[in-house]
Amino acid sequence: MASSENFDLAHIGGVELLTPKFDESLHFFRDLLAMRVVAEQGDSVYLRCWDEYQLYTLKLTASDTNGIGRTLFRTTSPEALERRVTAIEATGLGHGWREPEVGVGRSYEFEDPDGHLMAVYYDTEHYVSDDEDRPALKNQASAFPGRGVNARRMDHINYLASDVNASGEFWRDVMRSRESERVRLDDGRYGAWWFRFQQKSYDVVYSDDWTGERGRFHHFAFAPDTREDILKAADIFLENGVHIEFGPYKHAINQTFFIYVWEPGGNRIELANAGARLILDPDWPVVEWSQAERAKGQAWGAKTVPTFHTHGTPFVENQEEIDAAAMRGEPYKKP
Repeated sequence: MASSENFDLAHIGGVELLTPKFDESLHFFRDLLAMRVVAEQGDSVYLRCWDEYQLYTLKLTASDTNGIGRTLFRTTSPEALERRVTAIEATGLGHGWREPEVGVGRSYEFEDPDGHLMAVYYDTEHYVSDDEDRPALKNQASAFPGRGVNARRMDHINYLASDVNASGEFWRDVMRSRESERVRLDDGRYGAWWFRFQQKSYDVVYSDDWTGERGRFHHFAFAPDTREDILKAADIFLENGVHIEFGPYKHAINQTFFIYVWEPGGNRIELANAGARLILDPDWPVVEWSQAERAKGQAWGAKTVPTFHTHGTPFVENQEEIDAAAMRGEPYKKP
């Protein structure tokens, strides 16, 4: 049965994305997804979607490599923040408190068992629209951009992991997130594990990294309004030379309508109509899929693209060869 601690986390607060092709990546998010730059600091720019209440959700940072920096998660109260910090500290994975920064107040930094860098916080800066960005409706954060993909908000994040079980147990037992779905492999391990904070069907996901590396990034997702927006996005990406990896299509797990692309820096990005399916029952039991059931493919039968478990960021050595071998249905063998 769910307890109050299962609702200590509100949502993803922000993600730092690293890119070796900064200008091209900025064009992707600012111009194709219609995000707005709200701050700049050092080698980073901060961007937001049009209906997000916080100052930003994406920190785009110029880097020699790709992947993610920190993921921020907002708690539902100061008391919830203290509870999660106490639980994290007991695991030995905590890094300590950090001073306020762009858009957020004091935060507590930690890592998950796979080495992904994270932080929790409560105090936040609300976005205040200016004359150029003021919406017609006062219950909307900013004006609807009416261009490009029109990404409304960030939806969820998926991490690759060398040990899905260890990371999943951390989110279940330490972060107290509720499970929504998971995939059990024939050897007893979990191949993927989905967690939710409130009524969306998932907020955090872990997927098995077939390269065996730790701490890599799979994707994060933006939510447009409708399935049709995702179909339109496919045409926008096609016209702009963005690599479409998979979709548009419908997932079997959590029934999300999706498209996956690789932004210019090599990071995987999803557009997902995930909010169409809500889980209103606080005690909804976890749905478990077998390896054989998942092998049947996605909702309408298409097989999952093999690079889902090999293509991650930062790239590993011989990343292109590993992805190509996966597409051929072969395990990659180092020369």
